[in-house]
Amino acid sequence: MSVPGIIPMRHEPDYRTRTIGRWQRGQFFASVTAAFPEDWRGGDWQSHKRWCAVLHRFDGAGRHLDSRLQFTGTTADGEEKAIDAARRLLAEWLDALPERQYQDIAIAPFEVRFEGARFGLVVEEDVDAEGEEDEEGDGVWAEFHPDGLGFHAPWDGCHDT
Repeated sequence: MSVPGIIPMRHEPDYRTRTIGRWQRGQFFASVTAAFPEDWRGGDWQSHKRWCAVLHRFDGAGRHLDSRLQFTGTTADGEEKAIDAARRLLAEWLDALPERQYQDIAIAPFEVRFEGARFGLVVEEDVDAEGEEDEEGDGVWAEFHPDGLGFHAPWDGCHDT
């Protein structure tokens, strides 16, 4: 089974998709998350684990409009302090969305880079030892980066972490 062009995501009020929904001009996915630079290869992880507020906005059909991203500190700077700052910032951004309602959404894959880190809903695929793609398509999914949410068949909006 291939990845659909528009991927449903369930709103879960008490879990990782609690801040997704619709607003006057379309849909949104918001979170507080940590991101590592793509070129980071290990060592001193506390200085490289950067916390941020993230707000992705989409039109009514699920096409990416824009992303608002801001790093608020590293784990080395004080993880709780960085997370609290990101939560306050995200609350301001969400409060500014006219007619905001938390609910299920459906969006197209997209990808943005911000200060060396990858953000977005990216199609991923397992390959075998010879570099061949999975013939049945079972190893295909869409991963929300850097949040670590995996969406997959049967494409019902549920995710794995």
